[in-house]
Amino acid sequence: MKRFFTYHNTTDFINTIFFVLLAVSLTVWSYRIPSWWQFALADLLIVTVIQMLAKFAASRGQRWSLVHGFYMMALIPIAFKQMYLLVPAIHPVDFDAALMAIDRALFGCDVTVWIHQFAQPWLTEVLQMAYASYYLLPFILVVDFFLKKRMKAFKSVFMLVMLGFYLSYIGYVAVPAIGPRFTQHDFANTDADLPGLLVTSALRVYTNSGESIPPGTAYPAADVQRDVFPSGHTEVTLLVMLLAFRYRARTRWYLTVVGTLLVLATVYLRYHYVIDLIGGAVFAWLTLEVGPIIDRWFVEWKKRHALPVENGVE
Repeated sequence: MKRFFTYHNTTDFINTIFFVLLAVSLTVWSYRIPSWWQFALADLLIVTVIQMLAKFAASRGQRWSLVHGFYMMALIPIAFKQMYLLVPAIHPVDFDAALMAIDRALFGCDVTVWIHQFAQPWLTEVLQMAYASYYLLPFILVVDFFLKKRMKAFKSVFMLVMLGFYLSYIGYVAVPAIGPRFTQHDFANTDADLPGLLVTSALRVYTNSGESIPPGTAYPAADVQRDVFPSGHTEVTLLVMLLAFRYRARTRWYLTVVGTLLVLATVYLRYHYVIDLIGGAVFAWLTLEVGPIIDRWFVEWKKRHALPVENGVE
């Protein structure tokens, strides 16, 4: 065990643990998941690749350090798509009725229905573009730090963002749901009911395809990914905005404006209930609390075992 983690930093450690958990979960619930072993083997291969990248970055120069610095971006969609298999296998019950009931108790209405009175094509266009920037915002933030050679901030942000993504995926398992575009509205009429201007329809296709309902899907409500609670869009975007100000990123005001629009878009565009946003905010707080604890524990563990400690997380 000591030898395996010799060159890992905290982000490598978190990624390794999560992909091991994916492989174990796929194995445990294999009787409900076709071709489960292919995904489990892929996860174990990813764990091996992480170990190799960490070692190469420590011993083979700048090129491998660059790959090691950014490889995490590729893991997010890989992990996300596996939740499509795991969520219904582990917890095959949707909680939309409960989430709607909470919203109605808090606000006295279905918020996505109420907010439709403010819909305008130009507003829909702006918010759909903001919503589509979800994966772009954390990338902009880490590139900002990387270009300024602020490697401590770079590694701290990557560690917390990756942890935030993974915690949201655990939330999807705990509270599966499909969201108000299916339960409070007619999904098939979304383009007609909530039109944009130039790129809204194309961005909807991009978003829907990423959630396993490309054009032509016969039963989208049955096939869509269960990824509503907590709102990962809200959680990760709040993390990006807060960390941008914590580390005084040059892009902090841009990220705040676009991030605020993105959070508003989650309800306006009918992807989320308001309680999902509240859950996302709680998960963002949890990430900021748990992340430093994991980092301190892992650094102390490496020191106890006389392993090299990367001076890169603050």
